[in-house]
Amino acid sequence: MKYKRPVLVAAAAVVAVAAFIVPDLVGYHRFGTALDNQAVASQTDGGRWPQFPETCFACHGPRGQSHNAEYPALAGQPAAFIEAQLRAFASGQRDSPTMGPLARNLTDEQIGLLAAYYAKQAPTGSPDVTASAALEARGKAVVQARSCQACHAEGLTGKDLAPRLAGQGESYLGQQLAAFKSGKRHDASGAMDSIAAALSNEDIPAVARYLARMSPDRREIGAR
Repeated sequence: MKYKRPVLVAAAAVVAVAAFIVPDLVGYHRFGTALDNQAVASQTDGGRWPQFPETCFACHGPRGQSHNAEYPALAGQPAAFIEAQLRAFASGQRDSPTMGPLARNLTDEQIGLLAAYYAKQAPTGSPDVTASAALEARGKAVVQARSCQACHAEGLTGKDLAPRLAGQGESYLGQQLAAFKSGKRHDASGAMDSIAAALSNEDIPAVARYLARMSPDRREIGAR
């Protein structure tokens, strides 16, 4: 009887951990299963790939609108940008242990289908971004000083080879800015390399918060 309480506590801990990780594990299992099923379908009857709702949703969310700020939202991104990034992943120009193998298995037609599909999806704002007047004011000042709209379009909704930044995941934005600053990631034009190199360690989270709080439909910050 003296072991009853520790056992109950341990069991409760296991349940809590399982509740946290099981949804992600289930999502990745469905993701892998969907890829396997589509590969078989393509080989047997030439069925069109990808089946969008089941192929990429585990990381990028339904219709490309990620609900996890660690992963980029694809909805509403310019088709040219998506195509360029998939080709960069496939060639190794952009390093990713996850996206590299997936992109290398895509045909040119599949890359075009993916890009066209996600470009047509209506984007929504990044979920659960905490308001911070100080951070957002600093981020806005940095964005305006660097004239980010010159490449990323008015409202920072993206154009051509420049991605949509408005409403993108805060964590993802911060990670990518840090990667450009450190030289881990490179921009073919060199623009992002030089811009990020000039950012301070305090600027990066401010810019990420400001951009994540922006609505991709060009409304004012916080007006969602």
